[in-house]
Amino acid sequence: MDNRPELERVPGWIGGFEQSNPAFAYPTVDLTSLPMPDNMFNIDRLQRQQAVKWPEFSWETQMGSADPKRCYQMFAPDISRLGYTDTGRVYSIICPQQGVTSPTLGTLNVEVTVTGTRGWVNEDTRELAAEMGVVGKVWFSPSAKQNFIVKKLWEKFESSGRPFPSKKSQAITITTSLVKEPEQPIFPLVKGQSQDFDIPDFAKHENEAWSVGHLKVQIGSIIKTGYPEVDRFNQFIIDVFNLGSGNMLQKENVLSWNVWFTAPQLVDQDEWARHAWVWRESINADHGSPEGEGTSAKYYDGTPFKPDFDAIKKQEEGKIFDLLKQEEGKEKDEILSFIKSKL
Repeated sequence: MDNRPELERVPGWIGGFEQSNPAFAYPTVDLTSLPMPDNMFNIDRLQRQQAVKWPEFSWETQMGSADPKRCYQMFAPDISRLGYTDTGRVYSIICPQQGVTSPTLGTLNVEVTVTGTRGWVNEDTRELAAEMGVVGKVWFSPSAKQNFIVKKLWEKFESSGRPFPSKKSQAITITTSLVKEPEQPIFPLVKGQSQDFDIPDFAKHENEAWSVGHLKVQIGSIIKTGYPEVDRFNQFIIDVFNLGSGNMLQKENVLSWNVWFTAPQLVDQDEWARHAWVWRESINADHGSPEGEGTSAKYYDGTPFKPDFDAIKKQEEGKIFDLLKQEEGKEKDEILSFIKSKL
């Protein structure tokens, strides 16, 4: 037995849930007989957990090109967790976050937010099978308010009572779906690493992790808020976000990630609830991750993905001009004057 600390699981495993229904078995896992409750509803049933210490994401920065220039990036560690009973029934999954910098607007947060989940874990085989629904969420970190443009936009939206994405509860929400099935919001988390593309050594953790699973989603549309001005602004923010992130949330792009787990541990339900609340309600890139930040995006050969921030800044300013053409108020004139003073 490998006695490295990260590979030692706590006692108490019983197992058996995977075998409770023949439909749950690989290779044709069918979990539709299970309900799919909200991710936070069953914390009182959680007994065991596996932390996702290495959430390794990947996406094409130039979707549709002959060379799509695939990127790889580990999101902030020790946020995501898989929670289940001692028989192996999955009830909750916490997903990761990362920060992205805009040269014009400052720091934006991005999170993969779980809306519901179901599935099983087998600690004896180190396998799992689950299904999830997720949405992407993007919002401003508090430090962005120090940025003149964001400060003025913030004041404009707050004074009007409109839901500016200044906090996670008002985040821009982006739908996701099963790849090539935009009407299907549920998709699988399955055992092993993704076989859809080559994975560089720096994104593998075979000598450290307890086990690994993978999943992928296709990016959909922004959910409308019911306020046309806010919807225009939110689309502008996602356009800006994609400029700096290499089109991570570009509509119809596929976001994939391998989740590398540490060994099973017991769940302290109060601690789980606090952890889930912090990351669900209040955390942002300014606060940082408890186990350090994620990695910078890189190509397969290890070359860093480096956005041309000078070019992006010009594109962002052009988009701000276009956005403000449809707005009124003193903030509009102040922002335009500020941008022109920097040209």
